[in-house]
Amino acid sequence: MRTLDGQTQVAKIFKALGNEGRLIVLWALSQKDCTVSELAATTDLSQPLVSQHLRSLKQVNLVSGNRQGKEVVYSLADHHVAHIVEDAFIHVTEGEHND
Repeated sequence: MRTLDGQTQVAKIFKALGNEGRLIVLWALSQKDCTVSELAATTDLSQPLVSQHLRSLKQVNLVSGNRQGKEVVYSLADHHVAHIVEDAFIHVTEGEHND
């Protein structure tokens, strides 16, 4: 099998994107930077679950955190992450109209 540069990291990114909870956290962060409590309120996920998802997303460099006082404000690592998430949703909704 041929090996492509970065294929292991890309596979890890897609594995992270394969979880609905992490996907909705990324979508929320594509709308605006948020704290854990803001993400929990936006996504209807518990704060511990949001924290767990953020930890997984940070491990593959999809999100970053910036400490502001006692809180950490999370954001997407770069605009490519937003494009991946948005393009996936567009792909799915376009597919619904082509059936």
